[in-house]
Amino acid sequence: MAFRLRTAQGKLKIEHSILDDLRPVLLRIVESDQIRSIIPGVIRPVRDAKGDVKVRVTVATQNGWKAIGLCNGARQELFISTDLPQPEVEKLILRAIADAR
Repeated sequence: MAFRLRTAQGKLKIEHSILDDLRPVLLRIVESDQIRSIIPGVIRPVRDAKGDVKVRVTVATQNGWKAIGLCNGARQELFISTDLPQPEVEKLILRAIADAR
C-alpha cells in the first residue's frame, strides 16, 4: 500500500503532526530556494525542550541533513532535503527562528 504525503507550501511534507511552535520556523525555512523539502518525523517528549525553539543539525543523509527540533516539551526529527553544507543550513535555521518570533 502506498502512502501519500500531504504538503503545505509544496515543500513541507506533513506525514506526522508538527510541534506547534516549530511549524512557523519550518514554514520560514522552506521559503528558501535552496531547500527542496522538509519532512517532519517522530515526536517524543523530553525534559530539555522548554523555552524557545531550538533546531540542531545532527547528521548528513543521502539527500540533505537530519535535524532535531526542540520545543513544547518534546523533540521532533526533521529531514531537510538540500544541497547546502551544514553551516549554511544552520544559518538558515537561525534566521528562520529569529524571523518566526
